Amino acid sequence: MSRRSPRPTPDRILDPGGLVTIDRFDLGTLRVPVIQAPMAGGPSTPALAAAVSESGGLGFLAAGYLTAERVEADIAATRHLTLRPFGVNLFVPQPSVADPAQLAAYREALTADAARYGVEPGHPRPDDDGWDAKLDVLLRTRPALASFTFGSPDAATVSALQDAGIAVAVTVTTPKEASEADAAGADLLVVQGPEAGGHRGTFDPAAPPATEPLDELLAMIRTVSERPIVAAGGVASAADVGRVLAAGAVAAQAGTAFLRADEAGTRGPHRDALASGRFTRTEVTTAFSGRPARGLVNAFLAEHRDAPLGYPEVNQLTAPIRAAAAAAGDADRLNLWAGIGFARAAAAPAAQIVEALAPAP
Repeated sequence: MSRRSPRPTPDRILDPGGLVTIDRFDLGTLRVPVIQAPMAGGPSTPALAAAVSESGGLGFLAAGYLTAERVEADIAATRHLTLRPFGVNLFVPQPSVADPAQLAAYREALTADAARYGVEPGHPRPDDDGWDAKLDVLLRTRPALASFTFGSPDAATVSALQDAGIAVAVTVTTPKEASEADAAGADLLVVQGPEAGGHRGTFDPAAPPATEPLDELLAMIRTVSERPIVAAGGVASAADVGRVLAAGAVAAQAGTAFLRADEAGTRGPHRDALASGRFTRTEVTTAFSGRPARGLVNAFLAEHRDAPLGYPEVNQLTAPIRAAAAAAGDADRLNLWAGIGFARAAAAPAAQIVEALAPAP
């Protein structure tokens, strides 16, 4: 992809004190009110983010699970492909709720799965996903938008990002979480309904995930916050985008719709599973990561419905199994994240997917 379209640059305005301020990115400038959801673990790539932004939407990089150095390299790679705005998503570290005895029992339960591939379950260890180093990367590189999942950054962090010209969005799943993000000063709220694929953005890792459908959740959150809202969860068509815009959202965020995009880094077995017809439904599970996440119901999910809470520890336990399953092309023991609209995900260039999601004028 070449650097085709000029990027709208923030206005620089001198305030009365002579200091330069930078207007933050406005989603209202998008030609198509569609955001490509950040999808950690491989699907989000510089090529995908750039293609979506070039097509009039807003592309996103996922910093989760990557080193800070890799995140900085991905930002540079995306800027080589497009001059348009894009976003970067970070996981907010939270205290672990893992129970050591439950983790030990689950590790034992995973030995048979691991033995299929000649590997062993992983070992839990502390991990904040490089939080401080990745914040430093954002402040240095200044993407148009920084979004956060699994919690809200504190007000000081939000302010520092905004002072650098970076708009801040926080993923929320309840009115209480929306109020917390609002109090921290977030520019935008990404309201995630239970229909969404992948991890729920729930702040409290021990709390049962909210079950209110997206449309109901949008109405609930509009009563507690006046922040602009991005609607996420089950967005798979132009009609879905039009519906959430009519409900007051400024844009819709779609993830599953882009899993089969040509530019996505989605693993082959995952791509095939989405289209095979073999996997017919999704469930929310803790089996792969220790946090609630929605995926296609495969053998691993069905066999480990009693998996304990505990992120990142459970994610570390299952990592060798998932990696081996992917290498073997075995979709039955791979985390097949997908939202409820997975059957409508198309294998196509990202530009074509963006246009298919664009609501009628």
